[in-house]
Amino acid sequence: MVEHSVTKPVITQEMIALYDDYTHLSLDRRKFMDSLVKLAGSTAAAATAATMMAANAKAEDMVPESAEGIAHESVTYPGATGEMQGYLVYPTNVEGPLPAVIVVHENRGLNAHIKDVARRMALEGFLVLAPDFLSPLGGTPEDEDEARNMFGELSGAEVAANGVASVDFLKTHQRSTGKVGATGFCWGGGTVNAIAVHTPDLLAAAPYYGAQPAAEDVAHIKAKMVLHYAGLDDRINAGIPAFQKALDEAGVDYDLYIYDGVNHAFNNNTSDARYDKAASDLAWSRTIALFHETLG
Repeated sequence: MVEHSVTKPVITQEMIALYDDYTHLSLDRRKFMDSLVKLAGSTAAAATAATMMAANAKAEDMVPESAEGIAHESVTYPGATGEMQGYLVYPTNVEGPLPAVIVVHENRGLNAHIKDVARRMALEGFLVLAPDFLSPLGGTPEDEDEARNMFGELSGAEVAANGVASVDFLKTHQRSTGKVGATGFCWGGGTVNAIAVHTPDLLAAAPYYGAQPAAEDVAHIKAKMVLHYAGLDDRINAGIPAFQKALDEAGVDYDLYIYDGVNHAFNNNTSDARYDKAASDLAWSRTIALFHETLG
């Protein structure tokens, strides 16, 4: 028997741009793979490259569910259009009420990676809610492509309203001080921006590479903002100048960071090709500093 091995392909920016277009715009996997084969040189190399760029659902958690010092549970609460589902985490070694943080998932739904991020946040001393924004459609399915396709069925108004409902749930939770912040990634970053527009009860927001709100809506933002962008993320970064201009004109308190040489989703440690530990650690430290400063 002859064994055949596939050399690990070099992931180019053209490949990453193609993957970004597939996962956020076209959602056409056949077209994506046909184009990727041309770039990678073979079907086998393209399959390997796609795996390297995608999130690995079986990647090891940074903070396992069995970690000491935290407790977690599945929760339901009233949403704007029906019952919302979520994942609630909190530290067990802190007495009294806690400042609260919402963690908003990417366009793959509430998956293992986002639950891991929520546990990391809880270890920083916060009551953390990771809502499932696919709750109106029955919740996040196991299949990533199925989940991604479901987001087109959600309206922006519905998402924003359920985000506001999530803030209300945390603000009045028995374990909460009533002070709420939010962070989110990719689709979740845009959702955090939308939540900031739609409720003055959000005190702090740290969106990661998220779509910007309409310029005319920015004046409604009352939260202190820390905005994280990837230097190589041309699609999202195209909206920065108009957003920054609107923030300045509205007098919003914000810091904006662009992390040079890294890609969209640089915080996602389950994606071999796009994760950047240095940028992720720095952005995380700035996010945690914001929440401690603003929420207490």
